[in-house]
Parts: sequence; C-alpha cells; structure tokens
Amino acid sequence: MSGLVTGDAVVLGLQPARLPSRALAVLIDLVVVWAAYLLIMLGLAVATASLDEAAVAAVSVASFLLILVGAPIAVETLSHGRSLGKLACGLRVVRDDGGPIRFRHALVRGAMGVVEILMTFGVVACVASLVSERGRRLGDVFAGTLVVRERIPTARVLAVPPPPPWLVGRFAGLDLSAVPETLWLEIRQYLTRARELDPAVGRRLAERLADELVARTGAPPPPGVPAEAYLAGVVAERQARDARRAFAPPAGAGQVGGAGAVGGALGVPVVGVVPPAAASPAPSPSAAPASVAPPEGPPPAPATGFAPPA
Repeated sequence: MSGLVTGDAVVLGLQPARLPSRALAVLIDLVVVWAAYLLIMLGLAVATASLDEAAVAAVSVASFLLILVGAPIAVETLSHGRSLGKLACGLRVVRDDGGPIRFRHALVRGAMGVVEILMTFGVVACVASLVSERGRRLGDVFAGTLVVRERIPTARVLAVPPPPPWLVGRFAGLDLSAVPETLWLEIRQYLTRARELDPAVGRRLAERLADELVARTGAPPPPGVPAEAYLAGVVAERQARDARRAFAPPAGAGQVGGAGAVGGALGVPVVGVVPPAAASPAPSPSAAPASVAPPEGPPPAPATGFAPPA
C-alpha cells in the first residue's frame, strides 16, 4: 500500500499497479487501437486512391496522430483514467493526491507514451516502471499521476470452529474482563488455522495460549479437557456474551407502569378506579329484591344556600 496525502491532509492507502498488470493493460489497449487504426487506414486507402501523394501522406499522418495518440488521450480523459485495458485489469490512473486526472494529465501521458511505448517498443516504459518505487513510467512522472489497483482481493474471513457439545455452557461463570484483545486475536487465528498446522506445533501453541488465558482469568480448564477444546469453549462463551449484549433490550423496555405513572408521564389526571376486589359483592340470584317505598310529596329542592320567603 502507498500512502498518498490529499490536499486536505488526508492519507489515502492505495495499492500501486506493478509492471505485469500494467503491461497486460497496455497490450490490450494496443491491440484495440492498432486494430482500429488498420481498419481505418484500409478505408482511407480506398477513399484517397484518386488523390496525389502529398494528400495521402497528410491523411496518413493525421490518422496516426488522431487514432494512435489522440484516441487514448480522449479515452483516458472521458473515463477519468480508465482505458479498456485498465478496465479489464482493474486499474485506474489517478493524480498524485488521489484525485481523478484531467485533460492535461492525459495529454502528457499520451505524448510521453509515443516515445516510451510506440517508438521504443515499451523498453523505456518497462525500465522506468521497474526502477520506480511505485511502478511509474516517465509519462506518470512528468504528468504527476499514478496507476493504482481498483479491485483488491479481500482476505477470507474464516469462522471459528465451535467447541465440543459437552463444553457448551461450562464457562458461563468465567471472568473474561482481564483478557486483552491481542490475546483474543491470537486465539481466534490459531483456531481458524489449527487444521493447517503440524500436530505437534499446533499442540504446543494451543498449550501456550491456554496457559496465558488461565493466567488472565485465574480459572484452570476442567480436568481432561484438551487445550484446543478449552480455547474453543472460552471463545464461544465470549461470542455468546457479545451477542446477548448486542441484542439485549434497553433498560426499562417491556415494563409497564401503573396508571399513575403513565398518567403522570403524559400529563393526564388519573381517575381513581375501584379494583374488582374492593367493589361491593353482586346480589345473589336467589335473594328477593327488597321493596322500596316511593317518596311522599315532591322531591326536595336542591340546597342553594338561600331560604325561600315565608
């Protein structure tokens, strides 16, 4: 990786393209350009058969400049540094600060490419790319550009093998707070690569990692448990704890308060509700309804606080 500093003082980690990939991209571009050049020249030879030699020479020079020099410059300018060969090989031309190239960058690279690639059959470009630390040819040096790889293969992420079934849950009470991340990384790398190691070397490495883990946790493995199984069981326990911590509901979620708590939180006055246990018992169906005597005279007037006149 090459560290490129942008104008905002940001360091970009880019992987410069080396000579094999660049040579393949140039070869693809040359095949396409020369095929187009030969087809166009055949058409022009038929079209200019009636012209004199000076006109034919002028047309030939113009065709050479436009197709073999101008076409690659136009393609790199319009595609922001990705010709057909670079697109096939996963490459791109960028500026020294990591930004996209412009016409002047493509013009300098194309002009120097005539000398480096066409006139010397690529010898100068190969030597310059091998000598340069970042694989740049002379056109890149004069234009202030760099060819980088766009498609970088990602590393395979191997899953940690599960522990034996009889060890699941055996380390639930283990204190893992003192184990550093570097030790966890070493244990995970060992467990993912254990099948690729020599048995004796893998056993010694597992015992060393188990001893370091015991020194951090203060609890030795159960009797008769191999070091590799012990490491797998502890790693599985830590992963289970991380999963529970990640998917656990927030504190207070799922708890419903009483009517007073909800009403106070919403600003609504709480109306007293008589619970069913405190309510008066319902009358028995067998009990006869009590007779109620009708009131005599008019109903009493509501109390207003004033006495009526005599």
